[in-house]
Amino acid sequence: MGASSSSALGPDMTPETREALRTELVSKCEAVLAENPDNRCCKYTVAYLNSDEGKAMSNEGSEDDSSHRKIATCPCRHPRKEGKNDCKRMAIVCRLRKTLMSTIFRFFPINTDAMTFYKCIKTGVDNPDSGLGCYAMTPQDYSKFGGFFDKVIRDYHGDESGSKKHETDWNTDDADYDVRKLGQEELSMRVRVGRNLVGFNLPGKMSKEERIKFEQRMLPAFEQLGQKWGGNVHSLTPDFGDDGVNPNLITQEKYQELVDAHVMFKDMAADPYLNSAGISDDWPYGRGCWQSEDKMRIIWFGEEDQLRIMCMKKGSNLLEVFTNLNQMLETIEQIEGVEFAKDENYGYVTSCPSNLGTGMRASVHVKIPNLTSDGTDKKAKEVCKPLGLSVRGTGGEHTPIGADGTVDISPSARLFIKESEIIGKLYEGIEKLMEIENA
Repeated sequence: MGASSSSALGPDMTPETREALRTELVSKCEAVLAENPDNRCCKYTVAYLNSDEGKAMSNEGSEDDSSHRKIATCPCRHPRKEGKNDCKRMAIVCRLRKTLMSTIFRFFPINTDAMTFYKCIKTGVDNPDSGLGCYAMTPQDYSKFGGFFDKVIRDYHGDESGSKKHETDWNTDDADYDVRKLGQEELSMRVRVGRNLVGFNLPGKMSKEERIKFEQRMLPAFEQLGQKWGGNVHSLTPDFGDDGVNPNLITQEKYQELVDAHVMFKDMAADPYLNSAGISDDWPYGRGCWQSEDKMRIIWFGEEDQLRIMCMKKGSNLLEVFTNLNQMLETIEQIEGVEFAKDENYGYVTSCPSNLGTGMRASVHVKIPNLTSDGTDKKAKEVCKPLGLSVRGTGGEHTPIGADGTVDISPSARLFIKESEIIGKLYEGIEKLMEIENA
């Protein structure tokens, strides 16, 4: 296509070359869609690059940007999966990835809006089996690339009107969500939210230095939280670079202990989706957690979102853990230097569009031996989906159910739903699920 000449690159790229490379990227997305028509990323990328907004993306920037060079090669780090079509699939993925990276390196050779957009969609192209397939790289991406993200978001979250705006509201009035009324005893309850700070890139675009800087920004906040709830910071960051030793560094043995106790998250390098998005880069720098003395409050830093803030409790009243989390968030937001990023249409900003809005996942462990009598959660999922509930194993996504038929259930909705409505739907979901279980 004549794009190998240096004169065709950068801000002086000819309209003809730019159009040819745009067409090539579109063809790559169409190849992915031929394999998986449900890949929203590629579906809406094709439409976006053919739109006026997509064609008008800037390709001007600084030549000394190094972040794009990290994605100019194909490390082929996808973990091998079992199945008769996997070898064929991986060959297709790697061929697509290599040719596409070559194309993008010529199409978006510098730090530009076009390069940032490519990083947003990269995981969906690298992983044809994606259902969503995109991550924002900065809090502003949802508006900057609105012609793309708005379609993805409203498709995924089921807004056929195309005009909904998210509202934040924790007020539950005088609601009574005690599950003892449903014949339940103590349940293991957990509520978490994803949050990201103003003034930082989202994890997919963070450099190692920015990850360290973010962790250091949060240390005074953790200290203030400790004054109220006690606890410790457990950090995996080997060092603070020019700032020297990390006082909160833990051993590998301690890290594994925290992972086994579900206090800390696993190494993200094994996840091909997070890998492609750059979210797992620079491991283990900028990764760790704060845990309160009573073990009921945890904040992860450096995972898919800059912060995952969670509360857990064993009890019968769902409002207890819900209220604990709200109080914790109010405390954090009052700390100097901490401001959560928000979007006027989509609420709290998260890396993945699936978590926008509340960023909340509220879950309980419920015992349903009849619906899991075959040893799997297949029937439970069939029953729960119409109720608006997601079902997982007791150790999280892709983990087995409990030997006694215990599963983890949570409302599926995150966006265009109020926080108070999520906790209400969880209670209603438990009620309806137990009616089916006991029928």
